[in-house]
Amino acid sequence: MSTTTKNPDDNLDNVSQTSKPPIIEKRYWFSFVLVASLFPLWGFANDITNPLVKAFKDIFLISNAQSSMVQFAFYLGYGIMAIPAAIFIRKYSYKSGILLGLALYAIGATLFIPASVYMEFYFFLAALWILTCGLALLETTANPYVLSMGHPDTSTQRLNLAQAFNPIGSLTGMFIASTFILNKLQVEEFRQAEKAAHPEYANMLPSDVDAQLVQALNDFSVNEPVAHKAMQAADLATVKGPYVAIAVVVAIVFLGFLFSKLPSTISHKNDFTVDEFKATFKRLLSNGRYIEGVIAQAFYVGAQIMCWTFIIHYGMTSVGLSAGEAQSYNMIAMGIFLASRFICTFLLGFIRPGQLLMVLAAGGIALTSGVIFLGGMPGLYCLIGVSACMSLMFPTIYGIALKGLGDDASLGSAGLVMAIVGGALMPPMQGALIDGSSIIGDIPSVQTSFFLPMICFVMIALYGFRAHVKYKA
Repeated sequence: MSTTTKNPDDNLDNVSQTSKPPIIEKRYWFSFVLVASLFPLWGFANDITNPLVKAFKDIFLISNAQSSMVQFAFYLGYGIMAIPAAIFIRKYSYKSGILLGLALYAIGATLFIPASVYMEFYFFLAALWILTCGLALLETTANPYVLSMGHPDTSTQRLNLAQAFNPIGSLTGMFIASTFILNKLQVEEFRQAEKAAHPEYANMLPSDVDAQLVQALNDFSVNEPVAHKAMQAADLATVKGPYVAIAVVVAIVFLGFLFSKLPSTISHKNDFTVDEFKATFKRLLSNGRYIEGVIAQAFYVGAQIMCWTFIIHYGMTSVGLSAGEAQSYNMIAMGIFLASRFICTFLLGFIRPGQLLMVLAAGGIALTSGVIFLGGMPGLYCLIGVSACMSLMFPTIYGIALKGLGDDASLGSAGLVMAIVGGALMPPMQGALIDGSSIIGDIPSVQTSFFLPMICFVMIALYGFRAHVKYKA
């Protein structure tokens, strides 16, 4: 009878094959929590800024397309800063990238002070652009850093977990925008006074009432320019307050990171030459899963920003809500988004990321169809429901696209952060559709404009399908 010698290492191999690696290794817990604290900061900035599109439209008496330049300026920073941020991080360190990002964030928020003093719309756009350059650095740093904190097989779950803290900042930003900005604006008080003075508005379509109120504001600016200027000054001071407060918070976080030690998970080379950059760039361009992920991410961010920005316009013009009431529904949408993020993170333990992404994108297509064709409160409920489908998309696309890139992930992350520029390009397009005539019969243009987000969800569903079938992700 023959015997065989059993290698003790075989037991280890069997364990490694059968046991699931932890989402976060013990040695990374402190670093993970510290870096995860950054995620609410850009969530706050995103969602306190979204309502400014409608607020600046009324304060400065500009069109929807012009006011959408708020989103253009905000997300343009991602497109411009992403690759320089990646090079900076690769040359120095993740910690250096975080510190520079926090500094630019605080500076941009502080610039709201002179912008409100000079009462210039484009000064606010410049401040938002500088702030967003800081956010681009933070996102280019934090996302790949979280992905690298453990086993590659749990990287997407890990990023979804970190991203789950993002809606906490978003909800805070929405609450402050509703409570301390939209409900405190004198221009909103003017609109409500006009409604009270014209009881016949109760029998008119919400979109027609909104047009009458806009005309009343224009007449007020012409007939009483001094009073209108004073109202503008008061409202811009109201807008300024929360940005000054967040600048102080970000400065405190800056000090926290300055005196903390972050472990290195990916090598950072001081000799990151032009040739090395070109070689990395070439490898990324030849990676189909990555390139398709960048494209899908641009469509996702565009869809997200359109759905969350124009929910206020939808509520006011298709339902007849006030700005504050419409923003409260935005907060409900964000609460659903937050709950869905944790649920989807759990589901990723049983369902492959590409498959779940495809299913939820299909849900987004169905719900935006309801926004377009149902209208009124049913359409608003559909618009709120879209947030449940969107919760998974950003970190999952990110994780699928960057999986297995190793040191190339720092530059690869920049491409995915640059894709956030989709949030700069698409909202002005939707704003122009809202300003124009309806593209479907008598359906209000604010409803038909949601064909743009629907197209975005189609593209995301296609990437989810390809990730699941072709890339086995």
